[in-house]
Amino acid sequence: MYFKQITVEGMGCLSYLIGCPKAKVACVVDPKRDVQDYIDLARKNGMKITHIFETHLHADHVSGNQELRSRTGAEICLMEDTPVTFEYTALKENQVLEFGNTKLEFIKTPGHTPHSMSILVTDTARSSDPWMVLTGDCMFVGDIGRPDLAGEELVDDQILNLYNSLYNKLGKMPDSLEVFPAHGEGSLCGKGMSAKSSSTIGFEKRNNELLNLSKEMFRKRMKQSFPERPKSFTHIINMNKNGAPLLDRCPMVRDMSPDQVQEEIDRGALVLDTRDTAAFGGVHIPGSINIGFAKQTANWIGMVIDPDKDLILIVTDEKAYEIMTLHLHRIGYDNIIGYLYGGIDAWQQAGLPINQLWQISTEKLKQKIATGQCEYLFDVRTPAEWANGHIEQASHLPLTELLNHPPDVPKDKEIIVTCGVGYRGNIAASFLQNNGFKHVHSLAGGMSAWINSGGAVV
Repeated sequence: MYFKQITVEGMGCLSYLIGCPKAKVACVVDPKRDVQDYIDLARKNGMKITHIFETHLHADHVSGNQELRSRTGAEICLMEDTPVTFEYTALKENQVLEFGNTKLEFIKTPGHTPHSMSILVTDTARSSDPWMVLTGDCMFVGDIGRPDLAGEELVDDQILNLYNSLYNKLGKMPDSLEVFPAHGEGSLCGKGMSAKSSSTIGFEKRNNELLNLSKEMFRKRMKQSFPERPKSFTHIINMNKNGAPLLDRCPMVRDMSPDQVQEEIDRGALVLDTRDTAAFGGVHIPGSINIGFAKQTANWIGMVIDPDKDLILIVTDEKAYEIMTLHLHRIGYDNIIGYLYGGIDAWQQAGLPINQLWQISTEKLKQKIATGQCEYLFDVRTPAEWANGHIEQASHLPLTELLNHPPDVPKDKEIIVTCGVGYRGNIAASFLQNNGFKHVHSLAGGMSAWINSGGAVV
């Protein structure tokens, strides 16, 4: 049996290439949108990809099933009655398919979504017993799937389904069975996933608190809050229901002059500036949003930017444009017009309007606090980060809340924003500037710099 886990760093997406080199056949489970990795691995091992399996309709990333089918001719397979509009092969409970010496059995495990499934994997060359189970978004390593993504009206049913799937199906499988989920650390489909990308049924039953609750206590825990649902999720779900456009139909690379960029801005396009916080702070195009390259760039874009927006990118070079475009396509942001050729220098040389987002130093902030000149200081970190220590004069306004409800502050007042190291602070500050706040600053280096400079926390 051939088995390979493929990871999308930052987004926490896990997909799988499974097959039999002897029989020269393979399948892909939960493919990412950019599918060349699967094709290359299959070719390298002398296999043809014949099937594509989706454990469920994903909310956090666009599936590569259409892309992979167009390039390999493989069948797309989902659990029966999955509400998609494209052609697929319906799987039934306990149905078995074989790929040479690899056997797959499909088990209904609803709860994260109503039509979720898990896949039992057996290497018949070694044993007739299953070796592992691909749990989709039902059971993670150290966590379980969230039941709220199918809609508020289905939450109660989804919680009961999730309990039955975890306790009465997966939980009754052999303790030695290896667990391979569809997501790991960095995904927004759970709350606290482990950085480890696999486990066993037995280990999770013994050490995952959520697998050791009464049904009533489980229900109460699942009624508690979940991570903020990004703007992108509904858009991604709809793309996955209808089948994502092939990437060669997305807008082609377009290097744009400053005048062309200005024309598109006048038509309503949004400028996404991917440079670091200091570069953005020094000079940027008015109204642009700063989300730089980082581990979870895609998640933050999904939180901040409307998926239907036409986008123009500010990047350091064409390679950076290609990388950011890949991140955007993975979450269904296909309306990418192009990038500013020559970068911000070209914009300035054209004599077009500019803006600044000044980074305030820790020493300057201390002076402002000491002299009573710091009226609005917002800490945009998570509640857990805030509880571990914050500046006494700050108000807590998590970034996910700020994006939905900007602070009720006069727009001509000075606002200072801080976070962990400055990255989220600049997202928040650029968002506030975009919403008409005129005097916004970000604390350079965030709370890390504050603490390292001897600043007090409570």
